[in-house]
Amino acid sequence: MARQKSAASSPAPDQGGKPAKVKKTRWYHQIWQAYQMTRRADPAVTWWMLAVFVGVLAVALVIGLLVNMVIYLLVVGLPFAFLGALFLLARRAEAAAYSQIEGQPGASISALRTIRRGWDFPEEPTAVDPRTQDLVFRGIGRPGIVLVGEGPAHRIPKLLEAERRKVSRVLPNVPVILIQSGREEGQVPLRKLPRTVQKLKPSLTKQEVSEVTKRLKALGGARLPVPKGVDPYKARPDRKGMRGR
Repeated sequence: MARQKSAASSPAPDQGGKPAKVKKTRWYHQIWQAYQMTRRADPAVTWWMLAVFVGVLAVALVIGLLVNMVIYLLVVGLPFAFLGALFLLARRAEAAAYSQIEGQPGASISALRTIRRGWDFPEEPTAVDPRTQDLVFRGIGRPGIVLVGEGPAHRIPKLLEAERRKVSRVLPNVPVILIQSGREEGQVPLRKLPRTVQKLKPSLTKQEVSEVTKRLKALGGARLPVPKGVDPYKARPDRKGMRGR
């Protein structure tokens, strides 16, 4: 009887077709996923992480021998060794992520949108060359207006300059900074692009930035949406729109 009562009191499986609760991703699962992704692009990451881990423990051991507190400093050094390996993994994972999207259309805007505060970068480009597929993206922040061009170094300056003139006609007193994203000489590598933008010196107030943003919306963009995520080629087409709905 006790077994029957226990079975009756247990919750019955959901028969109403309701979706099951999604389990939360634990922090160690995220670390493992980052490690697997990084290892595919950078097979040496395992050895580098081990080198950092062992190196930190070796330093703790040497200090422990000098002060005659070997066991204590080894125990204290363990979490620091773990954090050191994680820090290295984070840097290598970032480099691996950029290497996967580098050279793809819209790669620069994917990198720029990792800037969390102080800048507004719309996803759609403001200028596009339909023949060469060169792109220009526009951002606004306290340093002014930033135009980031994607394309060969001998070709993209023309598109950037045309966009700069268009912006300057509407906002003649606002600084316009031109940046080329790419791997050629004089261009900014993709992984350094966010830091390059963040290092620009402010010249506008927050209120001025708001006013400039409103004026820029009138210019619009090239109406060429860039897919979200790290891989612009994985966007799904709008099937309803294709059917005319």
